[in-house]
Amino acid sequence: MKTIDQISFAGKKALVRVDFNVPLDKDYNITDDNRMTAALPTINKILKDGGAVILMSHLGRPKGGPEDKFSLKHLVPHLSDLLGQQVEFADDCIGPEAVEKAGALQSGEVLLLENLRFYKEEEKGDVGFAEKLSKLGDIYVNDAFGTAHRAHASTAVIAQFFPNAKYFGYLMAAELANAEKVLNGAVRPFTAIMGGAKVSDKIELIERLLDKVDSLIIGGGMAYTFAKAQGGKIGKSLVEEDKLGLALELIDKAKSKGVNLLLPTDSIVADNFSNDANTGIAQNNAIEDGWMGLDIGPDSIAEFSKVVEGSKTILWNGPMGVFEMEKFEKGTKAIADAVVKATENGAFSLIGGGDSAAAVAKFNLTDDVSYVSTGGGALLEYMEGKELPGVKAIND
Repeated sequence: MKTIDQISFAGKKALVRVDFNVPLDKDYNITDDNRMTAALPTINKILKDGGAVILMSHLGRPKGGPEDKFSLKHLVPHLSDLLGQQVEFADDCIGPEAVEKAGALQSGEVLLLENLRFYKEEEKGDVGFAEKLSKLGDIYVNDAFGTAHRAHASTAVIAQFFPNAKYFGYLMAAELANAEKVLNGAVRPFTAIMGGAKVSDKIELIERLLDKVDSLIIGGGMAYTFAKAQGGKIGKSLVEEDKLGLALELIDKAKSKGVNLLLPTDSIVADNFSNDANTGIAQNNAIEDGWMGLDIGPDSIAEFSKVVEGSKTILWNGPMGVFEMEKFEKGTKAIADAVVKATENGAFSLIGGGDSAAAVAKFNLTDDVSYVSTGGGALLEYMEGKELPGVKAIND
């Protein structure tokens, strides 16, 4: 793996693709800076070597060009605090100011470019746009795992302009190493926990994992598609009617491969999708009309936790219920606690980005698991066996 440990940046300008797509409140305060702090080791290595750093990122989904609410200028004060030095800002990523400020950058200095997605060419993977970006630096570093599955100009196309000077940053290298550890170096028993709303979002991953895991736990909204497929009554719980046949196929596949497939037996049900709803406990196959399952119930928690705590490798992607609401967070919290317990007993636990990462953060358990991925979609595609354009571009 071509990482930044293999090079000195002394006297060089490093063009670093980071993922600073962080959430901002209405006053432009950053509400979660994990993605920024994750990039600090790479930035600091370059600065320590005596290099200069030019950072490029996207923020949000701007539609037709520059929008103030998506400007990266809002990140400059906090980034300056994190690095302990003033960060320069260019009001464009390829215009005259970007060229001028990049050109004037001295060793030890940091420049942040304006939002790449203010140009539609970024998401289109435009070669001309990528070439203009490439002229700003001497070395290209990709440290944006969260966008590695996108064939965008700054994540994949740009690398061709640095044939002998392209590297993975520390975050990218760690993400890939930890994913590989789970996929191809798992110590048994290996348990995968799949949650979230839809089976359709996770089909390819579930199918691949059935060849690798000892136990597969299914929770969240997708569990009700399995319950209905087996003839259960699920009230007004979430269901994918067109995936009932698929759910039965996956159950059969698990059986034929000797995988212990665990589906919830009970649920916390509510008469409304609200934290103020009336709630109760129901068997997963006997939820009354007008009620919906919004979390796994106590029996499921006990059964799932026992399997998780006895595991040596754990992959968790997707919550067990609507953990954002206090009434329906118990299942996800209990599974998080079980993962932490297993980790304390020597298991390797990989939390797969997105909602799972948000859940362990909510319960202040991020530091108690082995690794929390910064890339939900990217990790999913990597785990499914797909080639990530941002990774391929560096390896080629």
